[in-house]
Amino acid sequence: MFKKFRSGIDSAVEKISQKELTEKNLQKHLYDLQLALIANNVAVPIAEKITKEVEQALIQTKVGRLTSRKKITFEALKKAIIDILESPGEEVDLLKIIEENKKAGEPTVLAIFGPNGAGKTTTIAKLTQFLIDNNYTVVIGAGDTFRAGAIDQISKHCKKLGVRIIKQDYGSDPAAVIYDTIQHARAKGINVVIADTAGRLQTNKNLMRELEKIVRVAEPDLNIFVADALTGNDAALQAEEYDRIVGIDASILTKVDADPKGGTALSVVYATKAPIIYIGVGQKYSDFKPFDSNWFAESIIPDK
Repeated sequence: MFKKFRSGIDSAVEKISQKELTEKNLQKHLYDLQLALIANNVAVPIAEKITKEVEQALIQTKVGRLTSRKKITFEALKKAIIDILESPGEEVDLLKIIEENKKAGEPTVLAIFGPNGAGKTTTIAKLTQFLIDNNYTVVIGAGDTFRAGAIDQISKHCKKLGVRIIKQDYGSDPAAVIYDTIQHARAKGINVVIADTAGRLQTNKNLMRELEKIVRVAEPDLNIFVADALTGNDAALQAEEYDRIVGIDASILTKVDADPKGGTALSVVYATKAPIIYIGVGQKYSDFKPFDSNWFAESIIPDK
C-alpha cells in the first residue's frame, strides 16, 4: 500500500538532504518534490501547498544545516497532509448523528453517490454490516433504477446481510423508491436508511436531474460520495461533479489496500471540501474501517 508514493517522496527528500543544499538550489529540489506528489495523484494546488509548507519548515531551521534536515522535511510533509485531510473543519461523526436521530425518533438517511465501478454497492453492504455491528437497524432503498442489474446486485447483498430492501421495477422513479424506504423506516422504527443511487453521471442529464430530485425528496442527513482510490485524479473530478450537483458531505474511499500511490485521498478532500469518513481495504464485509488522518499520514510518510 502506497509503495509508489513512498518511493517517489523518498527520492525527492534525499535530494533535499544533500550536502550542497543552499537556499538557491532548494527551489529545484522542492520542484522535484512537487512533481513526485503530482505523479502520485495529488492535485496540483495541493502539491503546491504541501511543497510550500516544506519550504517554510526548512527555511525556518536554516537550509544549510545538515542536522535533522531529512527529519524536518518528513515532519513537514506529515503535518501538511494531516492539515489538508482535516481542512474541511467540523468532524462528521456518523454514529453520533444516528444516535441523535434515534433519540428524536427519526431514521438517519444516508444518500450514497458515486460512479459505476467505484465499488458503491459493495461499500453500501460494508457500511450496512458496520452499522449492524454497532447495534443499529438498517433498510436499503434500491434507488439505482437506471441499470438493469443494479437492483439484483444490491438485493443479493441485502439477503446475505439479513436486511430489508425496498425496491421497484427497473425504470421506476428512484426518488419514489427512496421516499417509500424512508416511510418504511419510520413505520418500523428502523434506525438508518441507506439510499443507493445511479452512477452514470457525466453523460446523462436526466440522471443528474433524478439525483437532484432524490436529495429534494429524501432530505438526507448525509450525502456520501464513494471514490475509487485506484482511479487517481479522475476520482477527484468525479467528486467535484457530484458535489456541484447534490453537495457532498463526506466521502468513503474504496480499494485503499490496492492503492500504490495514495494521493487520491488528498485530491478528493480538496475537490469536495468534505472529509473522508471510512475506507474499504478488502473484499469482505468486515474490510471497512473509520478513516484516520494520522494513520494515513504515517502510512504514506513513514518515520525516517
